[in-house]
Amino acid sequence: MANFTISRRGLLKTSGVVGAGLAAPMVWRRPAYAYTNEPTGSSVTLGFNVPQTGAYADEGADELRAYELAVEHLNGGGDGGMLATFSSKALTGAGVNGKKVEFVTGDTQTKSDAARASAKRMIERDGASMITGGSSSGVAVAVQGLCQEMGVIFMAGLTHSNDTTGKDKKANGFRHFFNAYMSGAALAPVLKSNYGSDRKAYHLTADYTWGWTQEESIAAATEALGWQTVEKVRTPLGAGDFSQYLTPVLNSGADVLILNHYGRDMVNSLTQAVQFGLKGKQVNGKNFEIVVPLYSRLMAQGAGEAVKGIFGSTNWHWSLQDEGSKAFVKSFGQKYGFPPSQAAHTCYVQALLYADAAQRAGSFNPCDIVAALEGFEFDGMGNGPTLYRAEDHQCFKDVLVVRGKENPTSQFDLLEVVDVTPAEQVTYAPDHPMFAGGELGQCNPGA
Repeated sequence: MANFTISRRGLLKTSGVVGAGLAAPMVWRRPAYAYTNEPTGSSVTLGFNVPQTGAYADEGADELRAYELAVEHLNGGGDGGMLATFSSKALTGAGVNGKKVEFVTGDTQTKSDAARASAKRMIERDGASMITGGSSSGVAVAVQGLCQEMGVIFMAGLTHSNDTTGKDKKANGFRHFFNAYMSGAALAPVLKSNYGSDRKAYHLTADYTWGWTQEESIAAATEALGWQTVEKVRTPLGAGDFSQYLTPVLNSGADVLILNHYGRDMVNSLTQAVQFGLKGKQVNGKNFEIVVPLYSRLMAQGAGEAVKGIFGSTNWHWSLQDEGSKAFVKSFGQKYGFPPSQAAHTCYVQALLYADAAQRAGSFNPCDIVAALEGFEFDGMGNGPTLYRAEDHQCFKDVLVVRGKENPTSQFDLLEVVDVTPAEQVTYAPDHPMFAGGELGQCNPGA
């Protein structure tokens, strides 16, 4: 295992009983309780649908590592990881409901059609009882809709769009990851404290559901501070060269560039923005600043020196010192030789949350699992006390504000946690306008 040091500086604190079956006619029994891909043998199959190619492939690889580790722990292998710290004690490392956990994989390609096709294959061909994964909100929305139609549970991987648990929410879908509204709510006070309330912002935005809602959220949060939004420009996913989009920023009068990009797009746009001389430029009598609303350790590694001093938010970071985070980092590091990303963390947690819900329910029926997850409160998974809200299947927990380190101590020590925003400060009403327009509907058990 490669050596890496975990350091924490500053202020972080973790803040049905079966009825009388003998009396029922045989024809009423099994069909009444049948559901899609009900496990009939000694194992249950999970479907891991991640970007193995495309703009988010780096995160997809880390997600798959985390899923494989989760399966190992569920089946009693390794050191058990977060099973020991999870507040629910239903899982013991003996599989789930007496069945060994197995898995199949698919490649989303970070394309909605490809993701739906691979998920459909895993459900129909491989008998997957649950689908999880992805590093794109467009993919998450598409696959979540498919799982609703086919009657299996979808445990979203990395998806940050408000729409996933907003207008596109589904009863069979659940999201552990935070969302764009939460990023805006967490970042705004930090941006005001560091950059003031008199700023002019220019947005470059990935042209799909996540980018749109991230732009809307951060613009609303900063405008509430007094900031002026100068321009909003959409960029295609996987653009690579952002020079044509960065050139107009120089003459726009803006003194802040907000990069609503993720993955390799963020790496490229941030790196090129710094190369263009935007960072440190004087505009309107102020230092020109760059903000990356959604950060990850993998993105920071890709961007290198360019991340220094730049604020953003993240769902989790490997330097956290709570017992759950330490257990996960230890397990992942021992197996793979480096610390996990936030994508790895949320996917590992989602796999355990599904397994735990099935174990507590004593069933793999999607509707039993929905009932077990709705309103479920838990701790010990790296984010402090967390609620899976029943009304929209969104997790609510503390949000981390991070900044690129000026003096990193290793290739992994690139971000520092500068603030922990309590869950209550990023919580919104289920009918908030940014999340309106959809209905959760009813659980679909399928067959």
